[in-house]
Amino acid sequence: MSIKSIVRELNGFGAKSVSRLQRKARSHGRARGAHIAPEGELFAGEVDGGDRDSSPEPEQGRSRWADLPPELLHDIIKRVEAGETAWPARRDVVACASVCKSWRETTKEIVKTPEECGCITFPISLKQPGPRDAPIQCFIKRERATSTYQLFLGLSPALSGDMSKLLLAAKKIRKATGTDFRISFVGTDFCQTSSAYVGKLRSNFVGTKFTIYDSQPPSSSMQLNCKPQRKIRSVQVSPQVLAGNYNVATLTYELNVLRTRGPRRMRCTMHSIPFSAIEEGGTAPTPLEFNKYKQEEMPPSSASKGKSSFSEVGVPGAAELTCGRKDPLVLKNKAPRWHEQLQCWCLNFKGRVTVASVKNFQLVAAVEPGQNVSAEEQERVILQFGKIGKDIFTMDYRYPLSAFQAFAICLSSFDTKPACE
Repeated sequence: MSIKSIVRELNGFGAKSVSRLQRKARSHGRARGAHIAPEGELFAGEVDGGDRDSSPEPEQGRSRWADLPPELLHDIIKRVEAGETAWPARRDVVACASVCKSWRETTKEIVKTPEECGCITFPISLKQPGPRDAPIQCFIKRERATSTYQLFLGLSPALSGDMSKLLLAAKKIRKATGTDFRISFVGTDFCQTSSAYVGKLRSNFVGTKFTIYDSQPPSSSMQLNCKPQRKIRSVQVSPQVLAGNYNVATLTYELNVLRTRGPRRMRCTMHSIPFSAIEEGGTAPTPLEFNKYKQEEMPPSSASKGKSSFSEVGVPGAAELTCGRKDPLVLKNKAPRWHEQLQCWCLNFKGRVTVASVKNFQLVAAVEPGQNVSAEEQERVILQFGKIGKDIFTMDYRYPLSAFQAFAICLSSFDTKPACE
């Protein structure tokens, strides 16, 4: 049910207030933007923790909308959320959260995580695990001229058209010692000191090892008791800017110099996801809001001395698990089978991949004998990525990966790997 039809049912609020809410919803909905939330107060509030809502609102606005009875407000937003399950119609839910602080808190209370409802609504949804039952289907567009990659929500450009929603964007930056893929909520700002910065993927010189850095720290249950990695780079930033890159995953490609082992072999160690997440009754860490850090709140080991306030903080990998609390989840690529008639390696992508490419892969959980994981769960594809056209690729992910983690893993396929293929 649309906002317009719901508001019409409320008596005593007048046509003037109705038009005001409609104009607000249209103003947020017109811009397709490069992130889930509107470009105005809502996005800043989500990143900054909602501080902008603390400013006093016009008295006329409060008398009409902010002071609605809680039961009535809850019913309105619940009906809007239930009726708008896909983009671009779901922008009405985002518009409700941008009316005022009370509307936002009620909306955040009603809107469920992607794991529970299978829908992406706010920016934080991109850091939360996907649904358990069916994967979230997305596609990636590669722009060779600008070395940028855009992640859209939808089946494909041909089927989605204007209905597709831009979720994340990444830019490839070559360096002397490797390659960085900086990931952002917007497609025009890839600066690490920006509030739109999400994280990055960094490779070594030969493209066999990748590290995923998150701008947000992992959950307390997965923060290890080891010392953070040494500072790699420091820049001058404002104390109000989010400072820190946290090592949340490590990707490794096996060497294949003689090209005798078939397609690429890949292994992902998810430091921020415990192995128990895929066991029966297990849960994956689910952040509910973005954390805001100031320089004085950073630990001494992760904040540099003097003027520098940007650092890369690492969660130690598998070799240092003796210091940790929980074993991390490890993913491996599903082994393809050799097709005698086609004379090629094949995987069942269920129609989502149509072009043969060395970049195509499927990831499943790497389970050791004796671990409490069902056979069905061991065969369940957690992430699949494949080519469907020139510079167009599909990406389908599910629990326990988030959209950000899945996108970062897929970006590793775009880096040059002369020793792995």
